[in-house]
Amino acid sequence: MADTTTTTAAAPAKTTGRRVLEGIVTRDKTAKTRRVEVARLVRHPKYGKFVKQRTVCYVHDEKNESHLGDTVEIVESRPLSKTKRWELVKIVKKAPSRTLSNLEGAVAGSDAAAVAAPAKADSK
Repeated sequence: MADTTTTTAAAPAKTTGRRVLEGIVTRDKTAKTRRVEVARLVRHPKYGKFVKQRTVCYVHDEKNESHLGDTVEIVESRPLSKTKRWELVKIVKKAPSRTLSNLEGAVAGSDAAAVAAPAKADSK
């Protein structure tokens, strides 16, 4: 007779089918809404060179915990407004300082130290 014992394998994690992206917050002026830029590399169809492209996503941030320059993880959601279709999952990396506020609209992924203007000393 055949052995009737069954092996119990771990049940696979249930997937929601929602896309998860990682990007940089480029605008945090509105309440509970953040603008996140997701950078990606796309191969040019004719020349084969990789070209940088970006996607702008408007993200719902219920607790207003992310700020300008933060790297965040976002997930697809139902439409929350005319343009907002993403929700904040977590903050992956905080921005080095709040001096990035003058960089609003800057290119995603730019280094704060390289862009920040040096302080000028008063000469008399």
